[in-house]
Amino acid sequence: MDSLDRIKTLFQSSIETKVAAMEVLPGTIDAAGALIVSSLLNEGKVLSCGNGGSAGDAQHFSSELLNRFERERPALPAVALSTDTSTLTSIANDYSYNEIFSKQIRALGKEGDILLAISTSGNSSNVLQAIQAAHDRGMKVVALTGRNGGNMASLLASDDIEIRVPSESTARIQEVHLLAIHCLCDYIDNALFGPAA
Repeated sequence: MDSLDRIKTLFQSSIETKVAAMEVLPGTIDAAGALIVSSLLNEGKVLSCGNGGSAGDAQHFSSELLNRFERERPALPAVALSTDTSTLTSIANDYSYNEIFSKQIRALGKEGDILLAISTSGNSSNVLQAIQAAHDRGMKVVALTGRNGGNMASLLASDDIEIRVPSESTARIQEVHLLAIHCLCDYIDNALFGPAA
């Protein structure tokens, strides 16, 4: 297979994963959007976390809420917990890398806030501890996962929501996570500010 055919194959694989996700995820994305909107309407905020590409997705979501998505509107309260390098490195150095998100949640999270927890495998130890800390603070969790949901799936409470991408490929899962994030942003904007003009 030459390089052009390989690229086309990757496009096709991404399309197929999105089609499969379209069959199973709209309901959970809709429910997650409603959960986040309810929090925002009650003076809550969204804390988001993940590692690597998932950290990038957490930051992407936070920036879309804080700044803007596809229209002009007021800023919305969101914090990506992967962005403060001094905090991350001090917690990792003094305690454990597994606590880099949970310690921030215990300091910044409050009842009624939402944790957007992102892990393609569902097994990231620091994200698992973040979920536990969120529950301790009375927060609800929206989890973006893939594969079989990993250990995150068993940690979620009945009023949490898991958006699990039906794929085994990290790259394909990440691609659908980004689409899910954009769907959430669109839902939030429309629910809070009405249909776009």
